[in-house]
Amino acid sequence: MTVQLKKTLPAKATPITVVDRAAFQALASSLPDATRAWLATVGFVGAADTHALVPGADGTLAQVFAGVAHAAHPFALSHLPLALPEGLYKLDAAGLPLLPEAAAMSWELGGYRFDLYKPAKRAPATLALKTGADAERGLALAAAIAATRDLVNTPAEHMGPAELAAAAKALAKQYGASFTEIVGDALLKKNFPSIHAVGRASTRSPRLIEVNWGNPKHPKLALVGKGVCFDSGGLNIKPGEGMRQMKKDMGGAANALGLATLIMAFKLPVRLQLLIPAVENSISGNAYRPGDIIKTRKGLHIEIGNTDAEGRVILCDALAYAAESKPDLVIDLATLTGAARVALGAQLPALFAKHMDTARDLVDLGLKLDDPLWHMPLWAPYHAGIESTIGDIVNTGKSPLAGAINAALFLEDFLPREQDWLHVDLFAWNDAPRAGRPVGGEAQTIRTLLSYLEQRYSA
Repeated sequence: MTVQLKKTLPAKATPITVVDRAAFQALASSLPDATRAWLATVGFVGAADTHALVPGADGTLAQVFAGVAHAAHPFALSHLPLALPEGLYKLDAAGLPLLPEAAAMSWELGGYRFDLYKPAKRAPATLALKTGADAERGLALAAAIAATRDLVNTPAEHMGPAELAAAAKALAKQYGASFTEIVGDALLKKNFPSIHAVGRASTRSPRLIEVNWGNPKHPKLALVGKGVCFDSGGLNIKPGEGMRQMKKDMGGAANALGLATLIMAFKLPVRLQLLIPAVENSISGNAYRPGDIIKTRKGLHIEIGNTDAEGRVILCDALAYAAESKPDLVIDLATLTGAARVALGAQLPALFAKHMDTARDLVDLGLKLDDPLWHMPLWAPYHAGIESTIGDIVNTGKSPLAGAINAALFLEDFLPREQDWLHVDLFAWNDAPRAGRPVGGEAQTIRTLLSYLEQRYSA
């Protein structure tokens, strides 16, 4: 851990003076002449994600100036832990008063590296913060985000359906939740045929992972995460470049686990059901085929237009199962469509919601928290494009247009009309580095969803 919570900050820790452009301009005139001249020499003006090392008279590091976007920015200090010399630091009272949650989370995530196979060459710098509930919350958020990233970053060889189940089982044990899984041909006996169909071609058995937690008297919340641990595309095999990062196709499951962690850690007054259909979409003699008809748990028959549209096929059984217990809210998280990425890019997950006001609230909340998502419509007239002539529904649209909407409409068919539901089509990956967000697996929308759930169930 790169943040130490202490009742009293150590005197020997190097001070960090945090400023934005306006705060630096106001502070500059009161600085010692030598410090002001040095900062001018190195060009420091308080720009976000910049810093300057200020030497003392003996040539050792005496002070750090750090530029931030604003005092509440969740990644305010993330540019520092791997850029500063190793050692212990503290925030200087002369700078902007950062929110303790943002300070703790941003520093901790600034030191994040996926080092399972390649040990880091140096340790990140350490920040001493005063202990308190807000700082502890920041560390809890950082830990859940880091764990989510680790799951996505782990290669499929070491993160198959069984390993994903083991991660869920460990989480359940940590918080006193119940854990069950239905594996292999037992899926057929328990009426989860679409999960079985997608995963049956792999030597690693498909399964439905389930975690239950909370007071039975509280409103029920169902989380469903897409757990395709590797996606070859099936018989509609992906080209090499399209397959390269498909270890991340379980990013929805990883994010659902991250959100579930926070719900349990912060003791939200909900009865949580976490469901992860976990499969590997492989090719073998018994792989499901284009043109096949698959019966689902709900009784609807899916025509398979393309075996590379497998995520919605496994999710439909899990969603139908979640709805059977009449939850107050269902949320599914899935790396579902390339169409959502074409429309919104890597940083903006697509949000589909039953209620317009809920969608607007979530978009506003995501912008405020710098954990964004963007509302897209459940446009009912497009449903005709996913209706089958020989089954009830086809897993691909009749044209490449509106691909993300088609996928959302497909999932909606497996929930009762009155069921409140949020569908998040996310990337779960950073394709370019930003402070605190290195290239690789990412937790997307879980801070925003957590905040929304806290508001929704706070009464």
